[in-house]
Amino acid sequence: MLKSQVVESRILIATTLFEQGYNCSQAVFMAYADTCGIEQETAAKLATSFGGGMGRLREVCGAVSGIFLVLGMHYPATDVKDKAAKTKNYDAVQRTAKEFKAEMGSYICADLLKTKHQPESPVPSDRNDQYYALRPCTRCVALAAKIIGNEIIK
Repeated sequence: MLKSQVVESRILIATTLFEQGYNCSQAVFMAYADTCGIEQETAAKLATSFGGGMGRLREVCGAVSGIFLVLGMHYPATDVKDKAAKTKNYDAVQRTAKEFKAEMGSYICADLLKTKHQPESPVPSDRNDQYYALRPCTRCVALAAKIIGNEIIK
């Protein structure tokens, strides 16, 4: 299978997971869980707190956090003395964030939703037609899945 086909299939998995009700971060991370050597359930648990711009704080977009979670698994920095490993990870984080921002205009949830920069109720929004019609979240998930796929799929 061509790289582009593999990435497209991961985009479909991520957007389907999001439309099933997983948060943006979970959807992206779960779509690539197998490439990280973890189960989807573990990925869902690890990414839980990053939805809604980190627990609905509307900070860094959860889909972008999903990218970063995958990057941490692919470019880990576990030895505190390994400056090269940390640099490799941070370079990938900055590069992928820049790519996301170039397409979406920001990687900050509040900016993407055109809402106030302040925490919202911790209660998640109901997923309905209006939710999907008014938010760019599905597009953010798809873009994040594409960006991380292009980064890690060889």
